[in-house]
Amino acid sequence: MAINGPDADRHQTPPAQGRLDPILAPNPNNPMASARSFRRRIWRLAWRSLLAFVLLSEALVLPLRWLPPATSAVMLERWASARLRGDAHFRIHYRWVPWHAVSPWAPLAMVAGEDQTFPTNWGFDFGEIRDAIVAADHGARLRGASTITQQTAKNLFLWDGRSFVRKGIEAWFTVLLTLNLPKQRILTIYMNIAELGNGIFGVDAASRAYFHEAPASLSPREAALLAATLPNPHVYHAQYPSTYVLDRAAWIEQQMRQLGGPAYLPR
Repeated sequence: MAINGPDADRHQTPPAQGRLDPILAPNPNNPMASARSFRRRIWRLAWRSLLAFVLLSEALVLPLRWLPPATSAVMLERWASARLRGDAHFRIHYRWVPWHAVSPWAPLAMVAGEDQTFPTNWGFDFGEIRDAIVAADHGARLRGASTITQQTAKNLFLWDGRSFVRKGIEAWFTVLLTLNLPKQRILTIYMNIAELGNGIFGVDAASRAYFHEAPASLSPREAALLAATLPNPHVYHAQYPSTYVLDRAAWIEQQMRQLGGPAYLPR
């Protein structure tokens, strides 16, 4: 029965509060709206992951300005590989020594043999990279053009192998090391974690294993022999040097003299 009069308004169904016109309301079944929502979620996940990576990598690098690394990715990889092979006798020999406790010839030999532009480059030797690419274009085997900073980044944080992903991460950590650490600190880290033999990392372990002396006592010749093994410390040996190692060590000694001795290095 219809209700007329002043009570009619009380019996009318009130309009839904906040309800949109059906034409304007978002349709959850609309594929375009769902696609936009999915893209927004992916974008948020991507930039949050990128931010987390940046913060984490900075947290790994910045403390190295004051604290020595407890280990490195290469050390962990060597240890894990030995365990997988069943080599229970394999040991990592590594002990951190500060800059002043090492003969000045040791870091100079590494710079002379590996990266003579180290005091002035910004983590990358673009001239060497260009020359390597040009040589490869003319049929030569693509040679390495890594600086000491790049090798430090690789040894500290990355795995062995060649891929664009690994090289990209290496470049990122190279930039972080360059921005956060002084040159002398980068070189100190490198000479402490560089692999100089099977399980032998750094100048302290190498000088004691091969020459039975503290790293502060290394002569120019001994330092050059250690640096001469760096291309492949699993093949080349400082204590029983091959003809190649002897020739390379002689060249490194010559380069050390031409660079002007330890005064060439950053202080």
